[in-house]
Amino acid sequence: MRFLVRDRLLAFGDDYWIEDDQGNKVFLVDGKAIRLRDTFELKDTRGRVLIDIRQKMLALRDTMVIERDGEPLATVRRKRLSLLRNHYRVSLTDGRTELDVSGKIFDREFAVEYDGELLAVISRRRLHVRETYGVDVVREDADPALLIAVTVCVIHLAEKERGDD
Repeated sequence: MRFLVRDRLLAFGDDYWIEDDQGNKVFLVDGKAIRLRDTFELKDTRGRVLIDIRQKMLALRDTMVIERDGEPLATVRRKRLSLLRNHYRVSLTDGRTELDVSGKIFDREFAVEYDGELLAVISRRRLHVRETYGVDVVREDADPALLIAVTVCVIHLAEKERGDD
């Protein structure tokens, strides 16, 4: 399952649609500009909030929290030691599951894995639309909304660390 995201629209306060590979709108990322912390909502086409994404306040390292139905689902933060590539860790609230995100975040060439198994590939390759990248969900049983939320978090944290925000 492939989703297309227009790049350079991940700025704080911006809203943008995520489309499927047929050009149909699937998810809306709604950036909330008038908040004390960076906040996004991932909505379906009817405007229902599927996932809330918030910057965690009072954290030593920048951290984003992903919530579903008001309950924490995952936290996303940069791994401490990652010299050659960007590495982020996604800790699900079940306490047992961790996703690893690694690759060239700024180039939009990275992957999301669980226990060495590929869940999603984020890439600009093979796309002819300028300033767009694809989120290819590899596993059929994976949660596309969660993987898109993870992608939004990782890119937002990386750009914030670099000073693009």
